[in-house]
This record gives sequence, structure tokens and C-alpha cells, in this order.
Amino acid sequence: MKILFDLFPVILFFITFKFAGVFTATAASILATFAQVAWVKCRHGKVDTMLWVSLGIITVFGGATLLLHNETYIKWKPTVLYWFFSTALLLSPILFKKNLMRTLLQDKLPLPDSTWVNLNLAWGAFFAALGALNLYVAFNFQTDTWVNFKLFGVTGLIFMFILAQAAMLAKYVEADKHKVPADCAEEQPTATTHTHEDK
Repeated sequence: MKILFDLFPVILFFITFKFAGVFTATAASILATFAQVAWVKCRHGKVDTMLWVSLGIITVFGGATLLLHNETYIKWKPTVLYWFFSTALLLSPILFKKNLMRTLLQDKLPLPDSTWVNLNLAWGAFFAALGALNLYVAFNFQTDTWVNFKLFGVTGLIFMFILAQAAMLAKYVEADKHKVPADCAEEQPTATTHTHEDK
């Protein structure tokens, strides 16, 4: 359900574009993102930074598209968003000594330090490439091709990248599952000692 929620503006853009064109689709996408923020705020009381960033970018570039009646701006919007993510991931360790992927996932993934560095770099590079690919498709193909790519192509690439990362990180998850908890390890010698004493 969360995936559908996250993709809601993109799906609505796709559907609206097919029936009413790029400008109506842009307006629908702006409204959908505002609705997302309002829903999260009412439901959870706090809105994630990424959602605020997404709202800001769609408002600026979508608004420019509607005001200037020029679809170029909305075509730039995904690239700006992906490059923002890429810049944040790649510069945070340098400027703030903070690995964003580790901050997001360390409670779920037991990884060594070097792997966190590689994972952060991989996602930073992926978003940089995705932003460049969006520009290539947007300005070398028809708008309807770009709209299809925006939903199906980008979503497919992200899922494939996630699966590739999951396959690479699976060994760490399996190793963590087979670890003996510290408290259990401490209890075992005690139990053995009692057994010998009873004898």
C-alpha cells in the first residue's frame, strides 16, 4: 500500500495525461502531492523530509509549466528530484559525516561500515544516472513516450536496483540470523556447570 501511496501523483499524472494532456496532468500531480502531505500530516503528525522536498519541487516546476504553458519544466522535475537525492547521499558523508542510507536502514540491516559506504555511493550514483536518463528520454522522444517511461521505466529500474542490492546484502542478513544472542551465550556455560554439579 505504501508503494501505491508513494506513486499516487505519478499514476494520477499518467492517467490524466492520457485523457486531458500534459498541463491538466501537471495540475493533478501538484494537487495529489499536496493531498499526500495533508494526509500524512493528519495521520501521523509529521511529514518526511523527502515528501516536503517532492512537494516543493513539483510546486515550483509544475507551477512554472502551468504559468508559462511550457512542458519543459515538468520534464525537468524528476531529474531535479533525483539529483537532489544523489547530492544529499554523496555529500552528507563529506559535509556532515553522516551516511544517509545507514541512518535510514541501520535498524533493519546489520551491515559492516565499508558496506554502508558502498551502499550509500551506489544509491547516489544510481539517482544521478536516473536523472540523466530522464533528461535523455524527455528531450529525445515524444511526450507520451516520456510519460510512459516516467511511470513504468523509472519504477521498473528502481525495483530492479532494489532487487540487485537485496541479493548482494542477503549474506549479511543471513549471517545475522544465525548469530547466537549474547544473553543466550552467557547462559549456556551456567547451565552446563549446574549439570555437572548435580552429578
